[in-house]
Amino acid sequence: MNPTLDILVNHRSIRKFNQDPIADGDIEKAIAAGQSASTSSAIQSYCAIQITDAAKREKLVELTGGQPYVAAAGAFFVICGDSRRHRLMCERAGRSYDARFEAMLLAVTDASLFAQNMAVAFESMGYGICFIGGLRISLDKVDALLDIPHGVYPLYGLCVGVPDQEPDPRPRLPVRSVLCENVYPGDDAVLEAIDAYDEAYREYLRERGAADEKIDAAWSGVMAVKFSSPKRADVGPYYESKGAVLR
Repeated sequence: MNPTLDILVNHRSIRKFNQDPIADGDIEKAIAAGQSASTSSAIQSYCAIQITDAAKREKLVELTGGQPYVAAAGAFFVICGDSRRHRLMCERAGRSYDARFEAMLLAVTDASLFAQNMAVAFESMGYGICFIGGLRISLDKVDALLDIPHGVYPLYGLCVGVPDQEPDPRPRLPVRSVLCENVYPGDDAVLEAIDAYDEAYREYLRERGAADEKIDAAWSGVMAVKFSSPKRADVGPYYESKGAVLR
């Protein structure tokens, strides 16, 4: 192990922060680290919108499904895929912007690599982080609140602050469940690995004092429910309204 690996494998989401602010210099360092992530052909199709307006932070608590740490964290960012600057460059060059689905895929990939680098940078400075997928619950209202321009795709939020809790890391699937060699494994092997992971996950839930029904469901039961019906069906149409081509 080394300090970088220690930070990575000990990651856990923080949902309780103290009131200490984040220094502007630390934010700039984390953004610069995010920008150092890989980006296809240097397109850099991402941006982070830092929300410093207290009223907007409180409104975003509501719009993300009632997550109080969106307002309580030292800083909150909206991570976006960003095709706006590429559209403006095409317009200035007298060309039509016509990048299709590939542009959206690159924007999501770029933004996620950028955000993960940001997160690790913040954690290396002693901060805690929590990604907020709930930002996609009411994208039309988030759009109106933040005045998002055409070609910018808000993907998720990122809370950052000084931790006021020390939760244990959530267990992950075994390495050999996600590291395949030459071919994807057969279904029986996949299910066998899931069953083994369920046992580790149940132990994690027991240590956290989870209810019996959650322990019984383990990971696979929760995932089976989660992916058996559509969620946030308005997300695709929203991104299309902002200029994304999804098919």
